[in-house]
Order: sequence, then structure tokens, then C-alpha cells
Amino acid sequence: MMLFWLLAAGLLILALLFVVTPLLVKRTPPPDLDQDQLNLEVFRSQIQELEADLAAGDLSPTQYKAARRDLERELLYDVGGASAAAPERDEKGAAATAVALAAVVPICAVALYLLIGNSAIIPRLEAVAAGAPPAPEGHPSAPGGNAPSLDQLVERLANKLEQDPENFEGWLMLGRSYFATGQPQKGLAALERAYVLAPRNPDVILTYAQAAASQAGGELAGRPAELIRSALEIDPDHFTARWLDGLIAYQAQDYAAAVERWEGMLAGLDRAGEEAAELSELIADARRRGGLSAPETSAAPPVQVGADAPDSAAEQAPPAASATGPAMRVQVALAESLWPVANRNDALFVYAKAASGPPMPLAVKRLRVADLPVTVTLDDSLAMTPELRLSAFAEVTVGARVSKSGQALPQSGDLEGEVDGVKPGETGTVEVLIDRVRP
Repeated sequence: MMLFWLLAAGLLILALLFVVTPLLVKRTPPPDLDQDQLNLEVFRSQIQELEADLAAGDLSPTQYKAARRDLERELLYDVGGASAAAPERDEKGAAATAVALAAVVPICAVALYLLIGNSAIIPRLEAVAAGAPPAPEGHPSAPGGNAPSLDQLVERLANKLEQDPENFEGWLMLGRSYFATGQPQKGLAALERAYVLAPRNPDVILTYAQAAASQAGGELAGRPAELIRSALEIDPDHFTARWLDGLIAYQAQDYAAAVERWEGMLAGLDRAGEEAAELSELIADARRRGGLSAPETSAAPPVQVGADAPDSAAEQAPPAASATGPAMRVQVALAESLWPVANRNDALFVYAKAASGPPMPLAVKRLRVADLPVTVTLDDSLAMTPELRLSAFAEVTVGARVSKSGQALPQSGDLEGEVDGVKPGETGTVEVLIDRVRP
């Protein structure tokens, strides 16, 4: 910055030299000439020209005489009159003008720069000159950029809450911001403050419960489960509370209870919507893990007897998904820009779904962010239902999602990435980069 102003001052001084110097330099007047002698020489030259014209026949004697009389008359006037004095320059006025310009030009130049210039570009130019990469747009040193960093915004919010400690919404926002910037302990403390201020607000309770669970590796047992059930007592129809209540049973391997709680939620959802599809996936997974039969949609077939009857009940069950068929090797990585937003205990879902067809994944594997970067294999053994297998589709979409809430249902703020047009069995290793935040 200092270098810029020094260069600007140098250019300003150079400009003043061109403007002020001619006004300050005293001009030496030319030496006095003998005006009468000069007039006489001019007269002689003109007479010679008239005589040459007379001799050449260009002038008649009468014309010659008339012209000569005119020249003689002018000579008498010029020689007899006072010589004209050359105008004198006002030295004091020129000096005053120079002083005024020396003051006005710099003031006008600086004022014009401050009005239409952009001083924020100076640090960026200095960085480029030093060989450093230019600051990105939005950075305080970028042109027109004065946006503070996320850490600065979080710090400002924390300072504001010190002045207004009863603002539970502010503590809720601060807690989420701390988790987003990789400060889970501070985030949990801020959410606890929000819970103390609003113990009857289901959204605050559930946010605090999920934060507490994330610190326990995603486990809802214990304090998180108590908070979730207290939210259900306040609002029995709260969607997130009911979903988490089913997840409590799921984690406790009480799959029948999980199916019962989640199926009770399907009645209030659009069966063609994404939420219903995701919830159906969880129900199918819980049924598979618990060995529960699917709900009957038609009358049961007559019981066979004799030699044609199956030897065991296992033969009557639908065939389970197997590892046969095409398998896909999927390599998953998280973009460097999103690492500060992710928590190592966040749930990671790697999946394959039909490119055009049902939204339910054909194969899914659950991991943790701590496992990244990771390579997994997706095949028919990871199918959610026996009817929807990877081997049944010629083209699929392969993706990965970091769930900030630990839920299988996509939520705003989750981190995700997908690759379209993958052909199972024909495509080699599929590289999935989690590089965007779900709006």
C-alpha cells in the first residue's frame, strides 16, 4: 500500500512540473531593435519590387507612382510614430496561478480517485507482484470484497450472544455454526444453552439430541433417546422425532418396533415423494435384518401336501440377495474444501440407484467419514429388497452422501456427490467425489 501511494505522489509531482514550471520561469525579454532602421529596410525592399514590376511591364508609370506614394506615406508614419511596446507579462499573477494549481491539482486528483477508484485492488496487485496467488472473490483483499470469513462471523455471533444471552435462536445458530466449523465441543455447549432457554421447543430439543448423538458416534441410546422421547411428548406428530424414535429401535436391533414406527409415518407422506421412498428403504432394510416378512398384498397360496410340498419354510421364502451378478468397485473421497464442515463420526452412505426408475437404492453401504478415502464394492448382496437388485439394471447412478444428522433420509446441509451413466459389470473403478452441500 505504501509503495502505491509513493508512486502516485511521484506521478502527481511530475504532472505539476509540466503545469507549474512554465508559470514560474521568468522570461528574458528580447533585446530592443532599431524600429526605424527596420522600417527603412522594409521600404527599400518594397521599392525595389515596384521598380522590378515597372521594368517588367507589370505596372504602368501611373500605377508605379501611386504605389510609391503610398509606401512613402506609410514610411513617414512608421518612422515618425512611437514604436509599439511589447506587452509585459504579469509576473505576480503567474506566480499566484502556479501556487493555486499546485494546491488544486493534487486535491482534485485524490478526491477523484477516492470517488471512482478502488483501493481494495492494491493488496491484490502487491500479492501478484510478489508471486502469490490473487485473493479469491469475496476475500477482504479481493477487488470489492469485504466479506468476513466464517470463523469471524461465528466469533461475532458469540460476542453478540454475550450481550444477549437469552436469545435461544442465537444459541441454536451458534451451535450449528460451531459444528460446521469443526468445533463440536463448543457446538454442543451452545446447543445445550439453547435447550435450557427453550426446553419445550421440539426443534431445539431434537437438534440438541442429534448433536449429543454425534458426539457419541451416532448412537442415540441414553441421553439423546430421552430428549427425543420428550420431544414426542410435546408434539407426537413431529416428523423428525418419530423418525428418530424408529431409529432408536433400529440401533437397538428391535427391528419389529422400528418397522412399526416407520410404517406409521408412511400414511402421512406422498408415496411418490422422495421422503416416502427413503423411508420405504429403511423399512425394507429393517425387515431384512430382522427376518421379517413383507406385508401380505394377496391371499396366501394353498398349503401343499404330499411329495410336492416344500421340505422347509426356507424354501417358501423369497430368494435372498446374493453376491452373484455384476459388482462395482467404488472409490469415494471428500473434497478438501468440505473437510472443515465434516465430522469424522458423521455417517457416510455409498449407494447405487437406477438411472431411471425407482428412487430406492439398489445397493447401499454405511460407513463413517473417518473411513475416507475409502473403496467399497457394491453388488446384489447389498440390495435393500430382493426385487430391486443391481444386476437388474443396465445403467445406474453411483453416489455418496455424508449425513450430518446420521439419518438415511437426505437432509439440507448433507454433503454429497454422484456419478451418472455407470454400467454395472462394464465400468471399472467408479470415482465419486463428495464436492457439494445439499441445499
